[in-house]
Amino acid sequence: MEHLEIERKFLVKSNAYKDGAKSQTRIVQGFLNTHSERTVRVRIKGEQGFLTIKGMSNESGTTRFEWETEISVAEATNLIDLCEPIILEKIRYEVPVGKHSYEVDEFLGENKGLIVAEIELDHEDEVFKKPDWLGKEVTGEVKYYNSQLSNQPYNQWKKH
Repeated sequence: MEHLEIERKFLVKSNAYKDGAKSQTRIVQGFLNTHSERTVRVRIKGEQGFLTIKGMSNESGTTRFEWETEISVAEATNLIDLCEPIILEKIRYEVPVGKHSYEVDEFLGENKGLIVAEIELDHEDEVFKKPDWLGKEVTGEVKYYNSQLSNQPYNQWKKH
């Protein structure tokens, strides 16, 4: 399935998001390709596998092409074995806020300590509620892209 993905990304400054979470899912993902113009991601989310291709972000970092298809967990597991070295692991919390839902990713492993919230929008200037636990906006900051966290993990950054 292909579409334009419009999202904003924020750091999270407290664990209060967990109080409003309607679900949490473990995600394991790797990248077959982390080229700046396209990324190819393999993901196991709960009991489902996915293959995703993302294009380059626009100038503001909010919008980019995304194509995704479901694959079996066995296929995803085999593809993860072919991925670039660092495999990302995280717990994703789905947190409804107003008419939207935030996806809050609590990273594990080499990215432990990083918690990022994303919200998908219908258009770039759409108004949305910002809960108290939301911190600094990092939309378009490449170092927070999952593809970059697999190459330059959070625990290797000089200062957080």
